[in-house]
Amino acid sequence: MAANEVTIGKGAALAAHPLRGAVLGELHARPFTPIETPRRVLHFAFLTDSAQAQADRSALSGLCSTRGMMLPPAGAKHHRCGFDGGALRWESHAEFSTYTWELPAQRPSGAAQPFDPPAAMLAHPMGLLPQPGPLLVAIDLHLVISDASIVVEDIFDHASRARAEVHEGAAEIATDFQTDEAGFVRILVLDRALGADRAGALVQRVLELETYRTLALLGLPEAGRLAPSVRKIETGLAAVTEKMRTSEGLAANHELLDKLTALASELEAGAAASQFRFGASRAYYEIVRLRLQTIGEKPVKGFPTWSQFLDRRMAPAMRTCVTLEERQENLSEKLARAAQLLRTRVDIALEQQNRDLLTTMNERARMQLRLQQTVEGLSVAAISYYLVGLIGYLLKGAHDAGFKLNVELGTAISVPVVVLFVALVVWRIRKRYDERSGASGAGV
Repeated sequence: MAANEVTIGKGAALAAHPLRGAVLGELHARPFTPIETPRRVLHFAFLTDSAQAQADRSALSGLCSTRGMMLPPAGAKHHRCGFDGGALRWESHAEFSTYTWELPAQRPSGAAQPFDPPAAMLAHPMGLLPQPGPLLVAIDLHLVISDASIVVEDIFDHASRARAEVHEGAAEIATDFQTDEAGFVRILVLDRALGADRAGALVQRVLELETYRTLALLGLPEAGRLAPSVRKIETGLAAVTEKMRTSEGLAANHELLDKLTALASELEAGAAASQFRFGASRAYYEIVRLRLQTIGEKPVKGFPTWSQFLDRRMAPAMRTCVTLEERQENLSEKLARAAQLLRTRVDIALEQQNRDLLTTMNERARMQLRLQQTVEGLSVAAISYYLVGLIGYLLKGAHDAGFKLNVELGTAISVPVVVLFVALVVWRIRKRYDERSGASGAGV
C-alpha cells in the first residue's frame, strides 16, 4: 500500500508513480544475510537469455514446490530459502543467473586444511536443477575461523596468490584466481572477529567481486575477434584515401565511394555486435573496483592485495577493450569524413557532366531551329511555286477562252502576292503552335 499511495490524513492519500515501488524496492533487492562461521559456500553463475531466464525461474519454483520450500514471488529477482541444513540463494540479473549454496562446514581444531572435502563432493545439489545456460563462474568459498594451523601458502599457487586483510583486520581473504581439478575458483575467508552480519556482507561482496571480474573479461575475446577486422579496415581506409589524391573522373570516384561504403558497413556491423559486450565489461569492471574499495583491503606482508593483483592482470585486458572501442569510433568518424569528401567530388563531377549535357542540348536545339527555319523557307518556296503554277494555268486557260490577258505579266504579278500569302499562313500556323506549346508547358 505504501508504494502505491501515501496517506496524508483520514481518508486522504496521494497517488504514487507506478514505478515508485520498484524504485524503492531496488535498494533492498539483494540484502546481505548473516552467515555463521564456519561455512562452505558454492557459487555458480550461468549466462542466460530471456527465454533461459524464464525457464530457470520455473525450474527453481518446481524445486521449491517439490521440497515444500517457499516459492519465489512472481517477478522477483532474488530468492532465499533453507536447504538441507544450509541455504540456497538464487538471483536473476540482466544476462546471467546465480545460485549460491551455503553448506555446513565443520572444522574442529586440528582438522585438515580448508576445502576438505573437495567442492565436487559437495556440489550435488546443483544437479537437482537443469543447467540454465552456459556456466561462467564456479566458486568454492570457505569461511573458517582463523588459526595458526591454516597455512595459506600451502593452499594456493605461489605465482598468482593474493591476500589482504579486510574490515580493519577483522578478516583475511585469499585466493589464486585459478581453478582446481573440479573447475572451481577457491576463495578462503579467515574470520578473526567478523560476526555473522559482517561475515555475510563480506562473503556476498567477495562472491560478487569474482563473478563480475569474470564477466568483465568477456570483452577481451570479443576485442581479440574484432582486432583483425578493425586493422583491415584501417589499412583499407588508408589505401582509399591515398587513391583519392590522384583519382579523376566520375567512374573512379564512384568506385572509391563503393569501397568506403563497404568498409563502413563492415565496421558498423562489428561495432553493433560488440557495443553491448564492451559496455557491459566497463560496467562490470567498475563494480569490481567499487567492491574492492568497499571491503577496505590492507596488504599482508609478502603478498599482493587483490587490488594490486587485478590491476596488474585485469587492467590491461580492460584497456585493450577500451582501446579497440575507441579505434572503432575514430574509424567511423574518418570513414564518414572521407565518404563526405568523395560524395562532394561526385556531386561536382555530376554537375559538370550535367552542364556539358545542357550545353550540348542547347547546341542541338539551335541547330534544330535553324533546320526548322530552313525547312519552313523551302516549304514557302515550294508551296508558292505550285500556287503560281496553278495561277499560270488559270490565266492561260482564260486567255485561250478569249479573254484578253497577258499570261506572263499576270503570272509575274502573282508571284510576290502568293509568296507573301503563303509566308503569312505559315507564320500564323507556327505562332498558333507556339502558343499551344507554351500553354501546355505552363499547365505542367
